[in-house]
Amino acid sequence: MTDAADFPLLFSIDDPAGLRELSVAELEQLADELRQFLIRSVSRTGGHLAAGLGTVELTIALHHVFATPEDRLVWDVGHQSYPHKILTGRRDRMPTLRQRGGLAGFPKREESPYDTFGVGHSSTSISAALGMAIAARQQGSDRRVVAVIGDGALTAGMAFEALNHAGDLDANLLVILNDNEMSISPNVGGLSNYFAKILSGRLYSSMREGSKKVLGVMPSMWELARRAEEHVKGMVVPGTLFEELGFNYIGPVDGHDLDTLVTTLRNLRALKGPQFLHIVTRKGKGFEPAEENPCDYHGVGRFHPESGKMEPKAATGPTYTQVFGDWLCDMAASDPQLVAITPAMREGSGLVRFSEEYPNRYFDVGIAEQHAVTLAAGMACDGLRPVVAIYSTFLQRAYDQLIHDVALQALPVLFAIDRAGVVGPDGPTHAGSFDLSFLRAIPNMLIMAPADENECRRMLSTGYAHEGPAAVRYPRGTGPGVAVDSSLEPLPVGKAEVRREGRRVALMSFGAVLETALTAGEALDATVVNMRFVKPLDESLLRELAASHDLLVTLEDNVVMGGAGSAVNEFLAAEHALIPVLNLGLPDRFQEHGTREELLAEAGLTPDAIIRAVQAFLHHEPLAKHATLA
Repeated sequence: MTDAADFPLLFSIDDPAGLRELSVAELEQLADELRQFLIRSVSRTGGHLAAGLGTVELTIALHHVFATPEDRLVWDVGHQSYPHKILTGRRDRMPTLRQRGGLAGFPKREESPYDTFGVGHSSTSISAALGMAIAARQQGSDRRVVAVIGDGALTAGMAFEALNHAGDLDANLLVILNDNEMSISPNVGGLSNYFAKILSGRLYSSMREGSKKVLGVMPSMWELARRAEEHVKGMVVPGTLFEELGFNYIGPVDGHDLDTLVTTLRNLRALKGPQFLHIVTRKGKGFEPAEENPCDYHGVGRFHPESGKMEPKAATGPTYTQVFGDWLCDMAASDPQLVAITPAMREGSGLVRFSEEYPNRYFDVGIAEQHAVTLAAGMACDGLRPVVAIYSTFLQRAYDQLIHDVALQALPVLFAIDRAGVVGPDGPTHAGSFDLSFLRAIPNMLIMAPADENECRRMLSTGYAHEGPAAVRYPRGTGPGVAVDSSLEPLPVGKAEVRREGRRVALMSFGAVLETALTAGEALDATVVNMRFVKPLDESLLRELAASHDLLVTLEDNVVMGGAGSAVNEFLAAEHALIPVLNLGLPDRFQEHGTREELLAEAGLTPDAIIRAVQAFLHHEPLAKHATLA
């Protein structure tokens, strides 16, 4: 049977305008079909599942009540946005999800007018939505703006900065807290839903505003009324914090009750000023495997849509993430001063085993990257040896803290930077394309890029032993399959290794592109060097290579601009070494989503592309756009 035959109501609706013609009963049927269609779609492509299953009813209610895209809808992070994509004209393109040339895995402005703000990092929705609400006010428009943020994203300071500002303005902003970490507690039922409808209604709102004016001249009576109101609301809502920030708080509401959601949202749309709606949902709702293990079904590969059984992955060696996790536990066993910090990425960063074996030395700070780095700095000040496990793209959010709180004070903090270089299907919001560029500009930094799994382990030991800030950046997934020994022996700092002796051309590889460089080196009869260290460079070896070769070629899975190749250029210029240098790396633009292999090929980081670039240069032919000549 076709998808259209299996989901008749869903396939009769091509955009939210058709959705607004449905009754609540029909919306319930649509929710069932949408949930099953989502499961079937993601089972074929992989992607984020559990979060989207939890927001099916909310997505339907929002597009039913609000006049999107004229009314603005801003999703935080975007993990939960697949139902939104399906309902906004992209249903038939779901088979292309996260594939090259297909739908992005996150909201993207270029993809649809319904995607009002591009996201990938968390906790940005309230700030962006507030900006849109202010724009509407400045333009005299009555359009409404809604931000949907999860309870995890609300741990970030940026979210509270936005809440603090929004509560002080009269902009028409609705913030919806999608609380999916707690179950539907007893106070979230019929009584709570009834109060939500009443508290969000115009009658209550007008009475509340009127009472402030009337009782405002009678302080004691106003205080009595205020406390009475808070007492009534306190029986069903935990919203004092948001009320104090200046929001009209409503909830908590059952986020899977469409009747209540529609009525409450309709009432809130008619209200002026900042509103806050707290809903409670269940991650993985309607798909038992995802409900039982929402973390496992947060991001998935292909799986069986009935059983939830995931397709087995091909047997491979340990990933770089696993190498880090094992090293961390081994080093912790040898040094009681080691502590590990992560900004809400325990599973992704390989910290599960450490968190279980050393719970008192493990600190998950939530989605608070800035705090994570300064927390590490404070620990280092008083004798602990912190290791910060963080994705490359997320470290960007803590750049100021890295400079001022760690590097400026030359504190011994080790940064284990996962997902460096091209990442793949998650797209440009998650790419680790810039870390070498932004790290090497910082004084006191030791920066390493391993070429294989065992080298990664040894570099972690090197960085840990360093009396100052150090970074080891490694890619997602597996390496070339080099056996990992159990040693905790560090590498000599700043020393590269020559992996192949050749003539005329020297290929200098930084990090995970070494195997590619070796293959190209064989065809070119070139010298191949595993540089290992981006800062400090092996300056003595660079002098030797410049004196004995006609062309130096740098290779890195980082942007060319300001990257490791630029460091080589700067050194040679300072040495007055008159030798041409060809820098090959990632282009000066945001690469779209695709497989890691597709993105490396696009950047010219394949053996054949490297060979062509070198030969073109030697024959004085124009260089490809991804290559620059120093």
